[in-house]
Amino acid sequence: MVRKRKPMPRVGELVIGTVKKIFDYGAYLSLDEYNNHEAYLPWSEVSSKWVKDIHDFLREGQKVVVKVIRVDRRRGHIDVSLKRVNASEQRRKMLEFRRAQRAEKMLEIVAKKLGKTLDDAYRDVGWKLEDYYGEIFYGFEEAAYRGEGALREAGVPEEWIPVLIEEIRKHIRIKRVKIRGLIALISTAPDGVERIRMAFTAPLKKIEIPPDTNVRVYTIGAPRYRVEVISSDYKKAERVLSEYIHNVENYAKRFNMVFAYEREKS
Repeated sequence: MVRKRKPMPRVGELVIGTVKKIFDYGAYLSLDEYNNHEAYLPWSEVSSKWVKDIHDFLREGQKVVVKVIRVDRRRGHIDVSLKRVNASEQRRKMLEFRRAQRAEKMLEIVAKKLGKTLDDAYRDVGWKLEDYYGEIFYGFEEAAYRGEGALREAGVPEEWIPVLIEEIRKHIRIKRVKIRGLIALISTAPDGVERIRMAFTAPLKKIEIPPDTNVRVYTIGAPRYRVEVISSDYKKAERVLSEYIHNVENYAKRFNMVFAYEREKS
């Protein structure tokens, strides 16, 4: 069962519910991420369309994405809405839930190998990764990219790290894309070598480079240099390369250097 740290959700939060009982006036759901805590879905919150028969929209055992609209913490009562969740929110939440399920399964496997409980795994690993990366599975993906350092950064105890890395490498295959371009850069100034070096390094401080993206610049024989961008996402890589080239060109113009660029086939 996927879990959250807090015992009850907050108003406005998207949650996963499993339909348990359906009545003419509404339905009762169990919240999968909150220890199957019961929530009530009123008839008026099922659909923005006219609801003639609630069974046309719900069936017992169905998993739905709903939005929390009311929480009475003293009484433990939660009301949710189905009609206030749009298609995009539904897809995003279901993806988040599936990722959380995968993360929990991996935590369970690792805990068993170490003779620990799942509660131990959440305390020592899961919540630390969530605090540091925003999501447990994203922390696992970072470890797949960068190795043990990604876990240490988040404060994961050393005894967990080798077994976690072994499991992560079994279950997470990170898709990587590489795009490249060729830059010709010439300076006839007395400090031309330094100007060229700055033209390549200064832009790296001006552009936003996502954590899963790397930029590499190296010479293939002066005055020609290759720029490589490696990322998990093609659009990210294209954006980073485009912004980098634009900044290098601006720097070259500012310091009277000859600049030429050619995109290489990846």
